[in-house]
Amino acid sequence: MIPFSPPRIDDKICNEVIDALKSGWITTGPRTKAFEKKITEYCGNKNTLCLNSATAGLEIMLRWFGVKEGDEVILPAYTYTATANVIIHCGATPVFVDVNEHDFNINTSAIEKAITSKTKVIMPVDFAGWPCDYNEINELVIKHKEQFKPGTDIQKQLGRILVLADSAHSFGATYGGKKTGSVCDVACFSFHAVKNLVTAEGGCICLNLPEPFDNEAIYKYLCIKTLHGQTKDALAKTQKGAWRYDVIEAGYKCNMTDLAAAIGLVEIERYDDTLKRRQEIFDKYTAAFIKDQRFVLPIYSKANKQSCFHVYALRIKNITEAQRDAIIAEIFEHDVAVNVHFMPVPCMTFYKNLGYDIKNYPVAYKNYAAEISLPVFYDLNNELTETVIKAVIDSVNKVVG
Repeated sequence: MIPFSPPRIDDKICNEVIDALKSGWITTGPRTKAFEKKITEYCGNKNTLCLNSATAGLEIMLRWFGVKEGDEVILPAYTYTATANVIIHCGATPVFVDVNEHDFNINTSAIEKAITSKTKVIMPVDFAGWPCDYNEINELVIKHKEQFKPGTDIQKQLGRILVLADSAHSFGATYGGKKTGSVCDVACFSFHAVKNLVTAEGGCICLNLPEPFDNEAIYKYLCIKTLHGQTKDALAKTQKGAWRYDVIEAGYKCNMTDLAAAIGLVEIERYDDTLKRRQEIFDKYTAAFIKDQRFVLPIYSKANKQSCFHVYALRIKNITEAQRDAIIAEIFEHDVAVNVHFMPVPCMTFYKNLGYDIKNYPVAYKNYAAEISLPVFYDLNNELTETVIKAVIDSVNKVVG
């Protein structure tokens, strides 16, 4: 079976983790702090906080901004449930909007129509590693400043809707010559086991807030908030006589460990090589499918945007959801693992029970019903890539002719 997206675990990774184990620092320590600095250097943002997931990062930032019951957060219907769940956790209302047919990303016209005086945050999602239209989104929050009704001192200081990007897929992607992570107020990346850059479990918050915000001060506060509200972490308490600490709020527990950061430090050092190989696989798929009129190919390169080649989201024209599922089943019979990104959140039972209806997001459903995500990982060699291509074409031939 050709797997869908296994992590790149080799001797270099294993040796770095062993070194971390032998160092005695297996929780948050020097490797985590070094990884944060490497991410900041790579993305060009102002400060970075590593956590145990991108999901934790999104929720922490919503809570930092004071999002609560009665508030609204705009997000695409086409995303993973984590994007919506964190809004529910804060007691706020997810306001789903439809997406673009051509690239799966949030539709900016739909965002503008959804903005109300209750809107506190817009959460764009960089689907498959392809950046959203950040210039337009950043312009929207300025355009609607007068409509913004702040409810906290932080909201008053910003004076507008916060742009909090779910960039879980897009580490290494670029928009307007900048890396995602530095193109809006805040972005959260995922380093989960199936992502391009892996720390097993993990993620980070990339702070890029405008003046007069002090991003360094916010970083230091978030270190406290994400470790039980405790004013010192284990590393700080190792200094002579520095055991004493305080708890200034009922915080959360979502710090990254040095074992995870050890993997991340190796991964980021060779990340350009990772992206190069992933692009080669994307290009090979595109060359194989581009002349077949039955396929809709993903967009992954434009003058002002460059994907990080996370998901190759292939679509088949004029098929039903049932036919798509039959094609997937047939591909698996060829010993090739594929996936679907994503079932839109309004399709999920929990959200349907809240009254959301996928019929209100027709483009999201249309894209989903035709989408098949193909394997992309560093060790997928050319021979295996050809096997995937043949399995897809043979399966489409069998199901739809």
